[in-house]
Amino acid sequence: MPLLFSIVDSPRHPNLSALYQRLGIEELRLDSQRKAIAQLKKQKPDIIVADFMYAFSTYYQATNISNLDVLLNSLIKYDCHPKVIVLADKSERQHVDKLTPIYPLHGVLVLPVKESELEALLRSAIAEPGEK
Repeated sequence: MPLLFSIVDSPRHPNLSALYQRLGIEELRLDSQRKAIAQLKKQKPDIIVADFMYAFSTYYQATNISNLDVLLNSLIKYDCHPKVIVLADKSERQHVDKLTPIYPLHGVLVLPVKESELEALLRSAIAEPGEK
């Protein structure tokens, strides 16, 4: 059974547990990037679904693009190769592609997410598992 980390950083993140169950995916729901990174040390997910929040005017902007930078770098550090699906607000979608040099994304969906679009990405992620 594939393991999915559902990283819920904001109230915009839809509850997709029923979809994951229907597809036979085990979901581990985490409420912060920090908890997800700690969990990477214990378990390597096959798929990650996470919210994207662009760092518009923070002092981190010089080094971090978004809330996902540290997580994506941690995937490399812990030799973990999940398929990463990012959920982004329409107004921030243009910034998501800046993450690609850090780690390749399996897909990007604009909120509100259409379940059928996510299902297609999940099915392709299951069909093409990452390196172990």
